[in-house]
Amino acid sequence: MGKNAGTSNEKCMDDWRKRRNTIMQMGGSVALEKRREKGLMNARERIDYLFDSGTFTEMGTFVTHRATEFGMDKKDVPADGVVTGFGKVNGKYVVTASEDYTCMGGSFGEAHGRKFAYAIEFAKEKGWPFVSMNDSGGLRMQEGMDALEAYGWLFNAQNQASGIIPQISLLLGPCLGGQAYHPVMQDFVIQVKDTGFLGIAGPAFVEAQTAQKISLEDLCGIQAQAVKAGQTHVVAENDKDCLDKCKELLSFFPSNNLEAPPIIETKDDPERGLDDILEIIPDEPFRVFDMYKILERVVDDGYFFETLGRYATNMITGFARFNGRSVGIVANQPSRMAGAIDINAADKAARFIRFCDLFNIPLITFVDCPAYMIGSQPEWNGILRHGAKLLFAWSNATVPLISVIVRKSYAGAHYGMLDKSIGADFVYAWPTAIVTALDGKTVANVLFAKEIKAADDPEKVRAERVEEYNEIYSNPYQAAARGFVDDVIDPEETRKIINRSLDALENKWKTAYQSQPWRKYANITL
Repeated sequence: MGKNAGTSNEKCMDDWRKRRNTIMQMGGSVALEKRREKGLMNARERIDYLFDSGTFTEMGTFVTHRATEFGMDKKDVPADGVVTGFGKVNGKYVVTASEDYTCMGGSFGEAHGRKFAYAIEFAKEKGWPFVSMNDSGGLRMQEGMDALEAYGWLFNAQNQASGIIPQISLLLGPCLGGQAYHPVMQDFVIQVKDTGFLGIAGPAFVEAQTAQKISLEDLCGIQAQAVKAGQTHVVAENDKDCLDKCKELLSFFPSNNLEAPPIIETKDDPERGLDDILEIIPDEPFRVFDMYKILERVVDDGYFFETLGRYATNMITGFARFNGRSVGIVANQPSRMAGAIDINAADKAARFIRFCDLFNIPLITFVDCPAYMIGSQPEWNGILRHGAKLLFAWSNATVPLISVIVRKSYAGAHYGMLDKSIGADFVYAWPTAIVTALDGKTVANVLFAKEIKAADDPEKVRAERVEEYNEIYSNPYQAAARGFVDDVIDPEETRKIINRSLDALENKWKTAYQSQPWRKYANITL
């Protein structure tokens, strides 16, 4: 009896090994080898690279489809084309769903969707960040409505987890069709430049439905998504670079919305002076300069992780550290559109602000902005509606908010880039700052129009009025006199003052929201 039991156990183990080995091979050794020859990683290799060695635990290993139509009853799809599980990245728990194109094109079927959605729900319940690794041809058409309905499970799970845990989507291969909503519903998208594609429909569908002929690269590549659409936050060179950038991004975030952002050790003195930083700014206030040069001087170790760097380049968003603390940075870029806020820049900054607020990350602005964009096209395209998103984002934010006015802060841009009235805790201005309602030239053309028109020498009178107005208002001191600017500071002390302000605001995120009356959410102008 003992011998028979032993033999039976051995058979069970042999059967288990065969089944498991088949699943571990996903689409098979031949398919996996072809990918390696192209320099591509498979789902499990990507997991091994992202997670700390030996920490990953798989969930749903033996899950597969139950479809029978169109030959599916004879189709083996290991793990149903997606590997899900959890492990540690940089020592902190993370949950993932990693698709594998070698398994029926990584197609999205009923079981595939259930695994994906469950992984997000599990991440939400545990309070751990979620990373999706997308490599799928789209809907598994053989499964019909069973596959289509699974999209809804995924989207609902993502929405329910949004604002509770950080979510990052990696476009390592194609992500097409209805499934393409999934990455853009997450917080950040990182796209591999030659192999990652994102689109609501591929070229074949587009041609069939609209008669337009277009390549996959032009329709769904990085030029489309990172530059034109602003849906890809970060572009990566290859799989490993994408996974490395994912690790970098995760290092700025808390695991969930109930935790403080991480603090890392730094040897960069928090009180370090910024010698000659003022030399970056031209003497003439309307000449351009590169705001990145200021950011690099001010933040810890000159390290700035930019998001949406190829989109709406007149606005800069990204993460940095001050004395080891994670912070979000929003800044104007004077060398692009003079740093003015257009529709795309407003959308870009507003969503970034809301992410930082959701995950308790302090926000700092560096301001040199002449205005919201005006004119017929911005007006007809809804600059007010889009521009108001910034106002909603700032006024709803409960994290530490610090503004540094480097140069121009005019009109609507003054509160669009964070001022006292919209919710800033501290507003500092450099002596070079111009904090005023309007510039002198605009005022002269409106306020003194009749006087200028009636003058014998209109241009002389115009110049005199401009100079008079600028003398009174084109400086930081009028605003400081009213308490709208907390201090006019030496630019070389900017880093020190930001660090001291962050010290003072350290626990703000824990209590600020408690003073607000109950509501579902603000009716932001989407």
